[in-house]
Amino acid sequence: MPLYSMKEIWTPLKWVGIKFFKTLDEGDYFVKVGNNPRKKIG
Repeated sequence: MPLYSMKEIWTPLKWVGIKFFKTLDEGDYFVKVGNNPRKKIG
């Protein structure tokens, strides 16, 4: 999935290195932990 089609969701977990993303077109959620690739949630 291209980077420009995702929006980062701010949470306090970002301070620990866990980031959440939402796709703009379909509304799917992804999580990224550290330097690992994004993984789809659900």
